[in-house]
Amino acid sequence: MKNKKRLVPWLIAAVIIAALAVIGKKLYDLMFGGSLAVTTEDLKNGIIACSPAIIFIVVVLIAALIVVVAAGKLKQPKRALVRAQAPIAILLAITLSVNWVILGVEYSVVNSVFAEDVKVSDETMASGRAIADQIASEGIVLLKNDDKALPLSAGTKLNLFGWSSVRPLYGGTGSGDSDTSNAVSLIDGLKHAGFEVNEELVKFYENFRTERPVGTIRLREIGSKRGDFTVPEPTIAEYEGANIFEDAVAYSDTAVVVVSRTGGEGFDVPQSITSPDEYNAQYGGLAQFYDFTTQAEDLDAGKSYLELSNREIAMVDRVCKEFKNVIVVVNSSNAMELGWLDQYDSIKAAVLCGAPGELGFDSLGKILSGEVNPSGHLADTYVYDLLATPTVNNFGGFAYDNYAEVTGSQDNRAMFVNYCEGIYVGYKFYETAAAEGLIDYDKVVQYPFGYGLSYTTFDSSITAVEDDGEKITLDVAVKNTGDTAGKYVAEIFYEPPYYNGGIEKAAANLVQYAKTEILQPGEAQTLKITFRYEDMASYDSNGIKSANGAYVLEAGDYKINLCSDSHTILDTYVAKVDKDVIYDDAHDGARSTDQVAATNQLTFAQGDVTYLSRADGFANYAEATAAPANHSLSAQALADYASAATFDAAKYDDPNAVMPTTGANNGLKLADLTGVAYDDPKWEQLLDELTVNDLFSLTADGGYHTVGVESIGLSATEDCDGPTGVHSNYNPAAGPSYPGTVMLACTWNQPLAKARGEQIAKECAEINCTGWYAPAMNIHRSAFGGRNFEYYSECGVLSGLTAAAEVSGATENGLICYVKHFAFNDQDNYRQNNICTWLNEQSAREIYLKAFEQPIKAGGMGVMTSMNAVGPVWAGGCKALLTNILRDEWGFHGAVITDAVVSAWYMDGNLAIRTGGTKMLAFNITNEFYRDLNSVGTVTAMRNAAHGTLYALANSFAVTRVVSVPKWVKTTYAVDAVVAIILVAWEICAIRKYRKAKKEDEDTEQ
Repeated sequence: MKNKKRLVPWLIAAVIIAALAVIGKKLYDLMFGGSLAVTTEDLKNGIIACSPAIIFIVVVLIAALIVVVAAGKLKQPKRALVRAQAPIAILLAITLSVNWVILGVEYSVVNSVFAEDVKVSDETMASGRAIADQIASEGIVLLKNDDKALPLSAGTKLNLFGWSSVRPLYGGTGSGDSDTSNAVSLIDGLKHAGFEVNEELVKFYENFRTERPVGTIRLREIGSKRGDFTVPEPTIAEYEGANIFEDAVAYSDTAVVVVSRTGGEGFDVPQSITSPDEYNAQYGGLAQFYDFTTQAEDLDAGKSYLELSNREIAMVDRVCKEFKNVIVVVNSSNAMELGWLDQYDSIKAAVLCGAPGELGFDSLGKILSGEVNPSGHLADTYVYDLLATPTVNNFGGFAYDNYAEVTGSQDNRAMFVNYCEGIYVGYKFYETAAAEGLIDYDKVVQYPFGYGLSYTTFDSSITAVEDDGEKITLDVAVKNTGDTAGKYVAEIFYEPPYYNGGIEKAAANLVQYAKTEILQPGEAQTLKITFRYEDMASYDSNGIKSANGAYVLEAGDYKINLCSDSHTILDTYVAKVDKDVIYDDAHDGARSTDQVAATNQLTFAQGDVTYLSRADGFANYAEATAAPANHSLSAQALADYASAATFDAAKYDDPNAVMPTTGANNGLKLADLTGVAYDDPKWEQLLDELTVNDLFSLTADGGYHTVGVESIGLSATEDCDGPTGVHSNYNPAAGPSYPGTVMLACTWNQPLAKARGEQIAKECAEINCTGWYAPAMNIHRSAFGGRNFEYYSECGVLSGLTAAAEVSGATENGLICYVKHFAFNDQDNYRQNNICTWLNEQSAREIYLKAFEQPIKAGGMGVMTSMNAVGPVWAGGCKALLTNILRDEWGFHGAVITDAVVSAWYMDGNLAIRTGGTKMLAFNITNEFYRDLNSVGTVTAMRNAAHGTLYALANSFAVTRVVSVPKWVKTTYAVDAVVAIILVAWEICAIRKYRKAKKEDEDTEQ
């Protein structure tokens, strides 16, 4: 019996340790095996949040040890009784502390970790894979096809050259990463299409290297490695040593060269392949954490990552000498320099297969075999020299020299970038520069925006026009005049009238597009394409026609061009505008899609930058596109700079405001407000029911979830990440890995984009995710943008129309899409330094915001802000952006979440909730997150923010989830009960033992 009693504390300890082990294992899998990137900052914040519990345990432990030691002076049995209290107190302290952490400060994270295991059904997976296959089949672009080299005959034997043939890219890295565990390899995709592959060549590459280098590095990640941009490729000596070329020629007369380039979150791709001893202007201080190549032959400071490496050039030279029939597969989402495709007569054909996802290489095989006729078109302009673009000198890391006062520390380094090119981004520059005689187009541009070939031919023309002065509808007749079934894209650009020195205008502007069904040879289809006159208005940010800025449709002839790409016009309709239409309150009122007339809101972000102008044939080109000379924040910028160090609640709070009602019992549930207008009085009644703690949790604790609020019937919800598919951060559930966003844009197929949105909503519903951190809307301002694979295009209209279709498909099925990163987050280097993005308002509205505007106006319910600053103001705390434009002009009423809060010195929740944000993508939240939690200003701001989040949730499938106590909480209560019973039993036993021993002593004394 005595031995059994001794087992009691060990049993209790075992129960607690087992529980902690289960929790620990889940957390470990989440942190190091899941999609959440755990950083030293995360761990530090977690420890700080749990510090009261840790301190409590330590204090009890020390006190218990003191008691144990001090009890040595007591006589038995009192000594035994006192010492028995020590382990009881320690175990009780541990139990209470664990409960305080998992049921309190870390409840939302633990609740997500222990969420019910769910998965995407087989039926939904099958439909998703079908859509993924269609996206890849329609998103692969045929760039070249001399002598009808493609399609290849069935059974053709292929020599695959380039190490990337055995380790191709399926997507990028970071939040848009692709799961490749079930992916079809490039080699298998070709085999599935009936081709044979030179296995000896495959073995040669497998033996050369097994793992692909990863350029991504997150400097704060625990155990992170150096970023590595090496393009693995054997030397010619290694090829020759293995007798590769001779054996390959003997195998077949056809070679396929595969060239891959990666991109990903947290880094941009290098404009210069420098050695560790050379200065890299683009990367600056970040260069010390990267290897731009580990192959000595490829070091070349004058060459970028998006050119062929020196080893690749040697390989291509040799392949083109040995083979007369060479096919090139470009496996890159970043536009590369491809002039070499035209330098070799042996290169007969080339296809762009950017980020194909898990099934896209099957689609590549189908296209090479002719089972599928390519119908993809480029989402970017491909130029011969990427180091001669208008953006190249103003892309990268430029540091300020006078920032410490406004950032709070010399360590909080302020960076900047100038969008000096204004509206002349991508094709808008090249088409306009050619029209003005600044460039020889054919010598500068290799493949225009919207370019794409087919195995067949089409005739197309504008056969009828409906023009009522408000909108234009074109009938575009398309006929397949070739001998192969295929799809056709009708691209509609407009050329507005330009008046020298007036409002800036590009010579070509995409306004709408449509794609046919599959047309058999000889078959025809008429496409109806509609757009509004106001869609052709330019934004007058300089007050030329409207004092405070406005959209203006200037008088003159507007050429509406049916095109095969941005440069090739097939047919034209001329729309005449007799007088200026000025969309402001003083003239013609707001555009039909705006709630209020647009006026200048971002003048503070223009800065002291000289912007590129079309005036006098781009006379200021050299001045405007030069690298920045001034590296000091101006007095005005210092005054406007927003950070935790400069935050002053008095600048935002109404001094006459009264404390809102909290904790009322009005009997309303969130489901009662589904479909109820945002400004309906019922919302005020519902918000009155929330306590201050509810408001705090809803707004501050938003990392991949929304906390539950039982009083209003809101169950805790989860959000998932990934523009390339649905990937839950808290369990293995995942849908298919879709082709990268840029490949979806290359389909030029809006109904297909909508189908993907509908499919994503199905997948999210099955794994209980209410929010999707996607699609990603930023612009390919530069080909060197690290996340170009998950952004649609260089064009705000192509991006916006594709996203509008995708978001509407998802939203109509109950999913909240957090379109990201709002806004101007078009490079990744130094994004965590609140990089000040200087741009004029015309480019902001016509290029960068245009991409967001269209999905928001299509019914989008969510937005994710960006890490960068708009001028000197963090985007997540920019009232001009989040309230004046997003909410007031566009009529948005939903949820606005920040990007991951990784730099708290400027990603300040106090600022976010006062300027239009609704919740923080943050973890380990304590009451100190807001400076004055119970002030009128903070409670009012939290209430307004919660309104937006709850409005989005009320119109999602969140309201269909039953509010219940999670199983893990019930288990915790059960364990607590068992521990309590054991502790009470232990204490009773200790007291009984004491009394018995005392009585025995007394009896002995007698």
